[in-house]
Amino acid sequence: MRIVNLVENTEGTPGCLYEHGLSFYIETNKHRVLLDLGQTDSSIQNAGILGVDLKAVDTVILSHGHYDHSGGLTAFTGINDRAVIYMQESAGGEYYADDGKQAAGDRYRYIGIDKDILKLPQVRLIRGGHVIDDELEVFTIGRRTHMLPFTNKRLLIKTDDGFVADSFEHEHFLVIRDKEFTVLMSGCAHNGILSILDAFEEKYESPPDIVVSGFHLMLKREYREDELREVQAIAEELSKYPTRFYTCHCTGLPAFEEMKKIMGDQLEYVHSGDGIVTDELQM
Repeated sequence: MRIVNLVENTEGTPGCLYEHGLSFYIETNKHRVLLDLGQTDSSIQNAGILGVDLKAVDTVILSHGHYDHSGGLTAFTGINDRAVIYMQESAGGEYYADDGKQAAGDRYRYIGIDKDILKLPQVRLIRGGHVIDDELEVFTIGRRTHMLPFTNKRLLIKTDDGFVADSFEHEHFLVIRDKEFTVLMSGCAHNGILSILDAFEEKYESPPDIVVSGFHLMLKREYREDELREVQAIAEELSKYPTRFYTCHCTGLPAFEEMKKIMGDQLEYVHSGDGIVTDELQM
């Protein structure tokens, strides 16, 4: 198995672009997979730099319905028009961020996907979990066992009656199995990485060997004491798992560094263009 980050927020491999967005390329025995496609076509440009053949991709998983994970999808279909694109049927919803009263423009900013994506013939809209084959499966969370991360409070759905809190029903998670290991991949873990892991264990009766995910803990300001304690508490819980964690994107470097103090070598950060090279994945 091979996992390569095609784009995320921080500078990594020389020559690779970076942006507020996320995309991963995964090679398994049977498949060539993309999880998300960033905010722009940067992931496509980086694929060329990294020697990733996007024409060989057969499966695309859109982790959830936000612009910074879907922006390169249309450009990708200009290169590859046969890969099946899986997303939750609710991924095309009216998703907004509340930028607060101090916002330079409109307070409520659309952060959903380009609606033209829903017209692509390659798109398969699914509801809930879906088994692709014995290697690939997506699952959704039925109930949360922990509070949502504090950073989700500003994420909303626009309805006929106004804005309401996002339920994140449009988020699903990729499970990859080979003979030795099980890998869980998530885009932002909006539902909360601890709740997602509880749902994983309930469904599969054991924890994953590897988790690759943003944790959605990033702020543009310094953390308050209560927020910092929440970041630390999540790290404490994750440290109890017999699992290696790789994070990026919406975790943010300050939160990562705080979690790293607790989790040590159990947690690593994946920068733009980086490959995940571990003994566990037998790279």
